[in-house]
Amino acid sequence: MRRKGFTLVEIMIVVAIIALLAAIAIPNLLRARLQANESSAQAALKTIATAEVTYRTANATYGTLVLLGAPLTGPAYIDAVLAGGTKSGYTFATVDIAAETFCGTAVPATANVTGVRSFCVTEDGVVRVQAAGGAILNRAACLALPATAP
Repeated sequence: MRRKGFTLVEIMIVVAIIALLAAIAIPNLLRARLQANESSAQAALKTIATAEVTYRTANATYGTLVLLGAPLTGPAYIDAVLAGGTKSGYTFATVDIAAETFCGTAVPATANVTGVRSFCVTEDGVVRVQAAGGAILNRAACLALPATAP
């Protein structure tokens, strides 16, 4: 008499194969998410740099993220999420704002989870990277860092 169904050994083999595939795929998925967050942070900093130049043209000074997101007159220069200071696992800020200079920073919200590296941009529009992550305190610290690869 023949029974229908699977044996315990067959089910265990299928579970072992699925576990092996998951062990291979999950680290790659996490690495891809980190890289996507870092790419998004760099793109957001380029957006901030462009918005700062446009804002300065209209107002004779650079602005904070809040002012870029909700200027006193006219349309917003950046979206509301970015103006809020967090986007794609990164925390954004503008530091050392003056009539002639500014520095925008992007730091991982959770180190080694949402991102590994920190980024910054100044009025020259060059996005710079701090490989060790962590805060970039001012414009001078930003200018001392190497530029990201194109």
